[in-house]
Amino acid sequence: MTSLAHWIHAARPKTLGAAVAPVAVGTVIGWKADGVFHGGLALATLGSCVALQVATNWFNDALDFVKGADTAARVGPRRITASGVVTVRAVLTAALLMLAVATALSIPLCLARGWPILAIGIPSLYFCYGYTGGPMPLAYRGLGELFVILFFGLVAVTGSAFVQSGRWLADALVGGLQVGCLSTVLIAVNNLRDMHEDRLTGKRTLAVRLGAKFARIEIYTLLVLPHLLGIWWLMQDRKPAFAWPLPCLGIAFGLIQWIGKTEPGPLYNRFLALAGIQLLAFALLLCFGLAHA
Repeated sequence: MTSLAHWIHAARPKTLGAAVAPVAVGTVIGWKADGVFHGGLALATLGSCVALQVATNWFNDALDFVKGADTAARVGPRRITASGVVTVRAVLTAALLMLAVATALSIPLCLARGWPILAIGIPSLYFCYGYTGGPMPLAYRGLGELFVILFFGLVAVTGSAFVQSGRWLADALVGGLQVGCLSTVLIAVNNLRDMHEDRLTGKRTLAVRLGAKFARIEIYTLLVLPHLLGIWWLMQDRKPAFAWPLPCLGIAFGLIQWIGKTEPGPLYNRFLALAGIQLLAFALLLCFGLAHA
């Protein structure tokens, strides 16, 4: 019997920080640039992005099962479609309904800021499905990391800043890259964990294509690069925006050490959770630093 807990589990709460973090950072950047905080627009932006993330996760749950990528050998948490709790049709329908929610929440954004919201929103709606489905599923072509950096980093942060300020800001590009890198850590850890199963099922992630050594180097780079990009804030004489996120380096170095000495397996589920905590902590501290810069 299907319960609310099953749907919440399928929404993958550990990954929802990838929707919350960029909206928070972009909103603060836009607020500081414009000097006015538009609370209603911020809530609509957050709700829309979370809905898009949930839809992406539900599409992934159903379509990975259809494509045979979720098997009994799966190392990660079991999916509701693969476990037989919910039918493929029901999960796909729920994902489409979540896209409708995201669209409805974007209406006030369109009314406030015009056609650029459509230019951002329409591709985002498609790639929620196209990440796993369609004629060229990104996750099966080794393009998952690029998708996350672009849409859950650059697009989400610059778009959120635009909603607040009505302007496209260079600060948002930097913040977008910082958040995008840490969001991409989630998928990179996931792909390293699942690389053996993905190789057998034909899912050609970067970890499968280029091997575990590359996957680890990729994760290490994504963990450290956001702090190097923080030099931008020093150059702009906004030292708090550089300094406040620095404690997150402790989590980063811990992940680097543990991932470096641990073979892909169930322990990576803990690393994934820790990477999600790091993303939210970094975003929160960056927001605090930006607000006081």
